[in-house]
Amino acid sequence: MTLDISPVEQALLIGKWSKNIQHTSLITSLAKDVVDGKIRDVLTSPSSRRVFSLHLDNGDLDKTFDSWFDFTLDTAADPAEQELLHLILAVACLHGFLQMNWTGPDLDITLLDILTVPDTLSTSITAEFLQQKAIAELAYGGEPAYHLAQLPILLRLAKILTDLPYNHCHSAAWWRLRTWLVHQQVLDEPVAAPSDVFTSVQSLLKGLSSHHDLAGRLVLEQGLLEHYLSHDKAAAELFVRAARETKMEYELTGALGKRTKFQQSDVTQLILLAESRLRQDEEPEESKAIGVADPSSEGADNLQDGILPQTLALNDDTLLEQTQFTSSSAGTNSKLSHIDPSAQPALHPLDQCILLSLCLNIKNTSPVNGLTAEQMKPYVARVISHPRNWSVHTMALLLRSRLEADRTRTVERATLQLQALVDQMPTADSSLTERLLYIHDIPLPSKWEMERELAKRFLSIGVTKSALEIFERLEMWEEVVTCWQSMEMRDKAVTIVRDLLEGKKAEAETIILRGKAVTANRRQTMDAAREAKLWCLLGDLEPDYALQHYQRAWEISKGTSGRSMRSLGGYYFARGDYKNAITSLRRAVAINPLLSRSWFILGCAYVRDEDWEGAREAFARCVSIDDEDGESWNNLASVYLRLGEAGTVIHDDEEQGQDAALSSETREETKEREIPFSNKMLAFRALKQGLKFSYENWRMWNNYMIVAMDVGELSEACRALGRVVEERSSKDGADCVDAEVLDRLVNAVTRASPKPDGQGENGATDSSADNPNEGHGLLKRVTDLFERVILPRVSSPRIFRSRAKLLTWQGLYEEAVNAYLEAYRCGVASSMEKGETDVKKWREGVEEVEETVDVLRNFGPKVEGYKWKLQARSIVRTFMARTKDFEDEPEWSRLTDLQEEVRRED
Repeated sequence: MTLDISPVEQALLIGKWSKNIQHTSLITSLAKDVVDGKIRDVLTSPSSRRVFSLHLDNGDLDKTFDSWFDFTLDTAADPAEQELLHLILAVACLHGFLQMNWTGPDLDITLLDILTVPDTLSTSITAEFLQQKAIAELAYGGEPAYHLAQLPILLRLAKILTDLPYNHCHSAAWWRLRTWLVHQQVLDEPVAAPSDVFTSVQSLLKGLSSHHDLAGRLVLEQGLLEHYLSHDKAAAELFVRAARETKMEYELTGALGKRTKFQQSDVTQLILLAESRLRQDEEPEESKAIGVADPSSEGADNLQDGILPQTLALNDDTLLEQTQFTSSSAGTNSKLSHIDPSAQPALHPLDQCILLSLCLNIKNTSPVNGLTAEQMKPYVARVISHPRNWSVHTMALLLRSRLEADRTRTVERATLQLQALVDQMPTADSSLTERLLYIHDIPLPSKWEMERELAKRFLSIGVTKSALEIFERLEMWEEVVTCWQSMEMRDKAVTIVRDLLEGKKAEAETIILRGKAVTANRRQTMDAAREAKLWCLLGDLEPDYALQHYQRAWEISKGTSGRSMRSLGGYYFARGDYKNAITSLRRAVAINPLLSRSWFILGCAYVRDEDWEGAREAFARCVSIDDEDGESWNNLASVYLRLGEAGTVIHDDEEQGQDAALSSETREETKEREIPFSNKMLAFRALKQGLKFSYENWRMWNNYMIVAMDVGELSEACRALGRVVEERSSKDGADCVDAEVLDRLVNAVTRASPKPDGQGENGATDSSADNPNEGHGLLKRVTDLFERVILPRVSSPRIFRSRAKLLTWQGLYEEAVNAYLEAYRCGVASSMEKGETDVKKWREGVEEVEETVDVLRNFGPKVEGYKWKLQARSIVRTFMARTKDFEDEPEWSRLTDLQEEVRRED
């Protein structure tokens, strides 16, 4: 009788065994043991040892693990059952690794308990050999794996098994995704996962449209992998989609309440209203699914096994333990208006996982400011208020600890809470099944990462010695070096790294594994990726020998160390050797293309080398990795213009879907170029995108203004000019106003008919009211620029003349005349005093007087009741009285003639 493997796959995915599964066969018994957390029993079972039986001789020890085993399916047996056995063992290995390194408690098993080793190899294949070989093979994309991870061979076996071809087990692709989620967290830096990790689960997702919780889980886990890869935008979209899949309703809103013990009146507090959908037991219907099902029945369970993680009280003399809401409803008209903020219903654990991920994503996609923390707190508080799962509650407490670390009143609890979370890992206060139930759906860090975070927390509050002890125990030598440098003991840091490389200082795990003193061949057994990293660290510490050390790291790694090439690239760039910098950084990004900093320095090297095509590629990769990198957007825009200057035309369709940005360019350079319009538009879009994340960068605003003028986006140019004035007026005064741009903006308005429904200069009907870049469509923004931004801050004759021209076009003659007079008062003529000897300055003053009198003649009669003649005579008379010393100059006769003309006006 053929086994129906679909229900077994479902049970493995959701972490709960269904009573409807008939587990009479050996394979189903193994699956049930995995679900029940009996990982040791599964991995030491005869079936497991048979699958993990080594097929090699002494000459094959240098081959990779996947060639050690024979996973070929037996044609005489049921292929579906054989595939299911491989999948069960993969899940057991993955969960065993998570138990050892994430959730605890410790797994009582050794490396040799898992493998069946031939007698001929028993002396060659030791636990130490397997440990180091597994760590070396887990290194990926030039990034080493954490060398003190316990039983790394379990993760390596899980990866090998999930990479096998599966024709019957539909959920294998999902488990491969989960394995990559774990693998990313073992590496020093994120490395791009194979594209098929995401694409292979899409067909599975299509079959889950009616199975809400499983669909939500799958989407959430894809989002978490995107998060680990620093693809925050993609992760955000997937987290929101996961909430839609599970039908969870949530809304961030406000409700009246108190946050302090002495608060007398209620004020609006930020709160997250959330409600899970009502779940019923859908298991019989879901058993018909294509290898997966909706774990809906788990929503009815509270925390089933053991006790909760220790939740420390705040015990503050001012702040309340949690916000006390006094209103019975929040200020919302949504579907959640019926929820009482002070008594919200408990959420399903999966929905809690989604909220924690959404909270995490707020941090990733928001600027670093207090508002971010305030936005995140309601998400965390909503989860903490109703504990439903040990691991989920642990994650919520960890996030709260991070949020409270920067506040004086909460920093103590934040540190002690993190210490408590670290201490709870080895305990058995809850069952393994409880801890593993949602481990794939939350960004819970590994044990060593949590301890590293605790050590960094100690550093932040000045407890350097405790931090150093943790870093040394975890053998995180970069952090150890940082600690010694912070204590101004650089020589001590150099000694530690040299001792490690020379074998004089043994790492703790090496001693434990060997049970004896370190031997001279330790350096040969250290995996290449880790040794290369140590050489790079030594290069950082010894600048005079940095080049040799970085090159040595590259040789040790046999051309796989991305860190060594990144360091070499930085070394050459700092010394102006851009050719070698480009070569090194090219190798670095080929090994690990996810690190935007490497692409950025590479782009800068290309710019210095005037390789504009290379620079465009580098900065485009920067913004594709991190679309909030304003500096990269800025430089990308500059490159677009340089490409145009070099005669390269980039068409919009070539760059479809990619926004762009500019670096600082002078107007004189821009005018001289013959840059294609398409290049300018890409530069404009780049700056527009980059300014979202560099709002206070006045240089970018200045560049944006210039390019916007070039491409005809005058409304945006007006906005950019306003931002430059706001940022620079206090330092530069009137010089912060680009007078040429201001004049062009005014001209763009005044070219249109004064009346919106009138005719333009060529007699055609004027439609400028509908165009934000000319005429009446631009008028409001230019007027606001003068009245709200420029004039309250700075003034100059040219600014007032531009203002007067705009007012004249509007028919506001009195205001226009006043603006011209303000221009005169700010000018040279008004500022000249008796005794001046500067002839050039005086001649400029003469021209200003003549211009001002002409303005009064032209517009004075149009202002009812305005005594413009008296004003004109006063201006001429006063100027002549102050500058009598210049009576011998030829221009003096112009003043006397002008004075006589004004008198004759009566």
